[in-house]
Amino acid sequence: MKLVVNLPAYNEAERIGKTIKKIPRQIEGADEVFIQVIDDGSKDGTAEIAKQAGADFVYSHNMNRGIGITFRTAVGKALRNGADLMVNIDADGQFDPNDILKIIKPILNKEADLVSADRFGKHRAKNIPWTKKFLNKLAASLIGKFLNSKINDLTCGFRAYSRDTLLRLTLPGNFTYTQEVIIDAVGKNLKVAFVPVEVTYFAERNSRVVRSVYKYVNNSARIILKAVRDVRPMKFFGAPGLFLIGVSALLFTYFFWNYFQDFKISPFRNLILLGVTLLLVGIQLIIFAFIADMVKNTRRITEDQMYLLRKQKYKK
Repeated sequence: MKLVVNLPAYNEAERIGKTIKKIPRQIEGADEVFIQVIDDGSKDGTAEIAKQAGADFVYSHNMNRGIGITFRTAVGKALRNGADLMVNIDADGQFDPNDILKIIKPILNKEADLVSADRFGKHRAKNIPWTKKFLNKLAASLIGKFLNSKINDLTCGFRAYSRDTLLRLTLPGNFTYTQEVIIDAVGKNLKVAFVPVEVTYFAERNSRVVRSVYKYVNNSARIILKAVRDVRPMKFFGAPGLFLIGVSALLFTYFFWNYFQDFKISPFRNLILLGVTLLLVGIQLIIFAFIADMVKNTRRITEDQMYLLRKQKYKK
């Protein structure tokens, strides 16, 4: 069992060396432990320090490309290096590398395909900005209810992936990857588990992703909506469609009840127009739901083919 511990890094020269040295080289259930660093175009010598600290594999982007692309690179390199398991952990040392065993255990015990650290469970994240905590918990709750799957922590980067999960995931865009990966895994009926861990946020540290709360919320909302649309299209379009049709039915019922009292239309003309509009929009959404579901089925066939191609490409 080969475990690859991946550290995505951008200008982390100050801390990455210490983090690498803390990663245990002997972990129960893993025959071999390798450390992989994906340097996302750092300009402070991050790659050189990672090599000096003992990283087995160091790969560098020629410019800063974002954590979504960095994750794609990490997955491809880990698979090429023969990983049976990949653990992704932040390079800044805010997570305890000794928790890696906790994270991989559900996969080793065949209880999960993907395991995410949970910063809001038994152990409360220390010094976490309240906006980050609130937005994460709100999004996790809403998406969990929509997908009928309990999601404890939607955006944590400290995660473990089985080899088969890495091969199956539809890898995301440039901005981020954490939300889409969880939604994609749930949509593919992969078993997702959450393990409480301790994490301490550095008060002086600026987030690499959340540079503007408005921008982060706007980008994340678009990403999440697209991911949810692709995973549950019938629910995404069908539920509001049925709701609008139901409201229009109530409006028509109210109109006819009053119409048969004195056979006058004029007082309720606007009510009829609203009912017709809602009915037409509702029918359109139902049609969209069926079209999107057909697209989803086609996409699933394509993803199955991609899985087989990746399996062949990264054959051990």
